[in-house]
Amino acid sequence: MRHVPTLERLPASVTAVAGDFSLSVIEGLSRAKKILPCRFFYDARGSCLFEEITQLPEYYPTRTEIGILNARAAEIVKGFSSGDVLVEFGSGSSRKTEILLDRIADRVVYVPIDVSEAALAEAVFRLEERYPALEIRPLVADFSSLTKLPHEFSGSRRTGFFPGSTIGNLAPGDAAALLAKFRKVLGERGRLIIGVDLKKDARVLVRAYNDAAGITAAFNLNLLVRINRELAGTFDLTAFHHRAIYNPRSGRIEMHLVSDRAQDVMVCGRRFHFANGESIHTENSYKYTVSEFRALAEKASWKTSRVLTDANEQFSVHELI
Repeated sequence: MRHVPTLERLPASVTAVAGDFSLSVIEGLSRAKKILPCRFFYDARGSCLFEEITQLPEYYPTRTEIGILNARAAEIVKGFSSGDVLVEFGSGSSRKTEILLDRIADRVVYVPIDVSEAALAEAVFRLEERYPALEIRPLVADFSSLTKLPHEFSGSRRTGFFPGSTIGNLAPGDAAALLAKFRKVLGERGRLIIGVDLKKDARVLVRAYNDAAGITAAFNLNLLVRINRELAGTFDLTAFHHRAIYNPRSGRIEMHLVSDRAQDVMVCGRRFHFANGESIHTENSYKYTVSEFRALAEKASWKTSRVLTDANEQFSVHELI
């Protein structure tokens, strides 16, 4: 019989993220410029599609970050001492974390934090088999609402891990606010290892979000599939298409779902009109220079200890203290 890991939950006010799906969709579609929050991409199908995206030849961020972590892991883990806590925000499959755990599993407590109980359980089951000596304390929570860890970790030195350039999904002001939250959660003695995508040729960026196989398009459109399934939506998927563009003024990739004709769509019993060519803005992915991100971190009371990049300077891993 398969072992089922024990998953700790924070209070409902922190973990109840699924309940705001309908409210967020209704509010977002009611705006003059329609939006849908990108956090709702990750239902079961969306998570699988994203894993496919990370393997695409056009999508450089995942393999480049993994390359940096593999090449520089010894430097990153050098600061860990026995009894330290490794906290991963939005841990998902914890695959990248294994690069660090291979070197420190016998001396740290690992606290993966994710809203998906299923993803946490699967990751913990795999990690327990691979690292028998590792103490794992999974936490079901929305890391963006997290203000503190369980009291038992208050006296431990904590290192946060936030890979994947997830910070880029937030506008710079919101990104600084999240970094400030991490500062409080990790404490004054804490540090943060964070992946940040770098500014580069716009053609490289656009290709990464417009792959030839159409996986990113399917990932984007799956948000409408989820609305149809969970919120009694009537979106015709053949009447919308995926579009990703680079906005140089804002320094970000923007993903949209564009209506191919004038049409009305029902969601939760409410009618929403789309003009021909009107779009739903579904995601931003901000790109930074090293100096821009250093300045952003300083606004949140972090100092940059080191910055690790690949040879082509496409991606960066920052150590903040």
